[in-house]
Amino acid sequence: MPTRQFPVLPCHPRRRLLAALSGLALAPSVWGQNAESPATRPGPGPAIAIGGALRLDNTAVWKRIVQEAGGPGSRIGVLATAAANPASSAERIVQALQLAGAQAEVIPVAPRLLGSDWQQLRDDPALARRVATMQGVFFSGGAQELIVDTLRPQGRETALLQAIRQMQARGGMVAGTSAGAAIMSDWMFRDAQDPLMVLKGRLRQGQEIDQGLGFAGPSLFVDQHFLRRGRIGRLLPVMVAKGYRWGLGVEEDSAAIVRGDSIEVIGARGALLVDLGAARAVSRDGVFGLQGAALSFLDRGDRFDLREGKLLPAAAKLAGLVDPNAAGFKPYFSHAGFHPDLLGDNAIVHAMTRLVDSPEREVRGLVFNGRALAGTDTQDEQPALGFEFRLYKGADTLAWFTSAWGGEDYSVWRILLDVTPVRMATPLYRPWTVEPR
Repeated sequence: MPTRQFPVLPCHPRRRLLAALSGLALAPSVWGQNAESPATRPGPGPAIAIGGALRLDNTAVWKRIVQEAGGPGSRIGVLATAAANPASSAERIVQALQLAGAQAEVIPVAPRLLGSDWQQLRDDPALARRVATMQGVFFSGGAQELIVDTLRPQGRETALLQAIRQMQARGGMVAGTSAGAAIMSDWMFRDAQDPLMVLKGRLRQGQEIDQGLGFAGPSLFVDQHFLRRGRIGRLLPVMVAKGYRWGLGVEEDSAAIVRGDSIEVIGARGALLVDLGAARAVSRDGVFGLQGAALSFLDRGDRFDLREGKLLPAAAKLAGLVDPNAAGFKPYFSHAGFHPDLLGDNAIVHAMTRLVDSPEREVRGLVFNGRALAGTDTQDEQPALGFEFRLYKGADTLAWFTSAWGGEDYSVWRILLDVTPVRMATPLYRPWTVEPR
């Protein structure tokens, strides 16, 4: 039998070894290879939270959505209720689902859909019966407040919302992207575009936060566009305020499949899991602070059990264990660095991966409003208020690595986080001058 050859790329020696081992591993595990139809699947069907910006050519996610609804031929209703242009948005989603094998159709209940009597349709018995017999529904992106205000006006569940719940209760799938993901938990962000302002205390019910529709169950808070938009800053305060232990921030072009207590991540960029089970809120003069939050980064193919508190990495990573607490640990990175803006694009995960595979035990970074310090943002009433984020390794911190997918891909388990309010200097820096001797 011929010996299998692996390409050797110029990289750290441990990377070369793991690349070869990853090539021998199975492909990333996929739940539901032989998915049961909603009619035969026991218990409530899955909620699929998509982090937004889902590319139409991301066939892995689109096909998985159809698979979770029962496979090719599944009837999936598309609700572009949140969209600014519902007709165009719904058409694109229908086409993507049909290309993936579904029988997709538009449910024309959207306040901005021209020519639709959406207020009558949301309580139309015939439409409700039709939706209740489907295998899935898909919510578009847009403004999530339009979804809750349309399907649950003044707290009243419409016939359409009741039908969707009936469909999910018998095993059907509920999926949503961006705004459609925000509604998945019992509570949601209604309109909180600035994570730093939420961290500074702007968290008003009916404005920044509101009740969601709860398709993902009561124990998990879901957020979206998460890593790209630095939304860790807004997730932590709402979890504390509403008593959540678990929070899940799904990144763009990625999805989290939530079924009961299980989570599986698919797509391109992963999700951040936050555990406040052992954390402690530490208010300082009424300003938010937190100690001991545990952050885990779930990459594609990773699965997590909320009840057991266990992470199962994708099969391609199982050979690439990184244990920073082990004797003889050989870190890949020489240092973890310092991060001046931990609400920047993917900054929190970058800091976590650098830390876990470095010799350092902690890394620090800042969160602050530079425009307010410079005087160009007059809306911020607390320009000097900033926050120090201290990320540090715990006794059970681990990571898994693979280069089998063409990059430096990590899954990270339980990096700890403390958030401490700090007073920023004004100005933050001065021009460089040579000090006289």
